[in-house]
Amino acid sequence: MTQTAKEYAVALFMLAAEDGKEKLVSDELKTISQILRQFPEYLDLLASPNISIQERTAAIDKAFSDGVCEYAVNFLKVLCEKNNIRLVHRCISEYEELYHANDGITSANVITAVSLTKGEKEKLKEKLEKFCGKKVIMHYIVNAAVLGGVIVHVDGKVLDGSLRRRLRDIKEVIDT
Repeated sequence: MTQTAKEYAVALFMLAAEDGKEKLVSDELKTISQILRQFPEYLDLLASPNISIQERTAAIDKAFSDGVCEYAVNFLKVLCEKNNIRLVHRCISEYEELYHANDGITSANVITAVSLTKGEKEKLKEKLEKFCGKKVIMHYIVNAAVLGGVIVHVDGKVLDGSLRRRLRDIKEVIDT
């Protein structure tokens, strides 16, 4: 399923890029995703085999045609027509990854035992941007199981500076 979502996202991204509308489509897909998360029953309606494809695509037109660009509306219709509308959130995620990669942006998940201060967040972001050579969008997660320190997931790498990891390293040295 992930491959299918990626293929849809690539196709949409290529179409949007032809007209220089990558950001517009990205913004509108985020809005669509928020709406569909807020009203999951609407997604159920769009996925229902008991409703004709014509009625489902008409529902998409009615809901989104006035406020959303043609690319995003047609994208939803294609997903609906191919019975892949349930992949919409994954497709949107894949599109975002393409959009960010194209703009030299990456995202990082930062896991800490306690919330970081604004200053700590700024300093960490600065260091990660230097490390990655890209702009970094930060996502912060507080998880008491970390014990202390910080774990960062960025660009497929895990930077583990947690106390738990340090204790594990010490244990490995002692056991050898």
